[in-house]
Amino acid sequence: MELKTDLYLGDCREELRKISDDSVDLIVTSPPYADQRQSTYGGISVNGYVEWFLPVSKELLRVLKPTGTFILNIKEKVVDGERSTYVMELILEMRKQGWRWTEEFIWHKKNCFPGKWSNRFRDAWERLLQFNKEKKFNMYQDAVRVPVGEWAKDRLKNLSETDKIRDNAKNGSGFGKNVSNWLGRETVYPTNVVHLATECNNKNHSAAFPRELPEWFIRLFTQENDTVLDPFMGSGTTIEVANRMKRNSIGIEIVPEYYEEVRQQFAPVENYIMEPEIKYETVKHKRRHTVR
Repeated sequence: MELKTDLYLGDCREELRKISDDSVDLIVTSPPYADQRQSTYGGISVNGYVEWFLPVSKELLRVLKPTGTFILNIKEKVVDGERSTYVMELILEMRKQGWRWTEEFIWHKKNCFPGKWSNRFRDAWERLLQFNKEKKFNMYQDAVRVPVGEWAKDRLKNLSETDKIRDNAKNGSGFGKNVSNWLGRETVYPTNVVHLATECNNKNHSAAFPRELPEWFIRLFTQENDTVLDPFMGSGTTIEVANRMKRNSIGIEIVPEYYEEVRQQFAPVENYIMEPEIKYETVKHKRRHTVR
């Protein structure tokens, strides 16, 4: 198997034009948030953020396959004591572009920094917005199953007659459950809340996220040899993980220092998904990266 990693240095609004239509299976990225990362990315203003991002999302819509998915890690900032609305405004404008806002995942930061504010608690989560081009898209839910949990041992020990049939909710919502369906199950589907710590090994970047974050979405929305794109590559976390999981990857970065760091880090290594107990075959890489 030959894996390909293409790295581009420049503004993603320009560099994305070099990528073919309908060629990417998954986009996972975290752009600079409004009024943040002034020293590295210029600090896009709250009032101008939507206007700044829409040319990017337009190109992402073009390069994404009809079966592909776009995961956008973003979070509103507090302005003058209240949450800014630029993320909600961006969602509405992206829908006008043709995007489908399919789902919203929450990244729960298990070890967020402590703090004290007069009118709020510490921030322990960020948005992971899922966008698609079509209603039907590739999704491999079995790849992210989790253990059923200790609760099942006691709860399933003595089932009532009600537990053995579909018990509809009493509020008339139409929802219901059959508890007996859990019998014998060792794994279940996860929720849309991803619990991850904030530590990572990418200390040289001002906003690096943990490897487990792109890993989870790469497992959920792609298969081996699919193509993963990060238009705001930064320290290359998404690119590194995609490479190790036997996916082709494309990274774009505007800061030369970050780009050069990523370009130099790709040496032939054994591919593996970030789970120590699972081993995969060794893959010989004929080409590790193409510098544009």
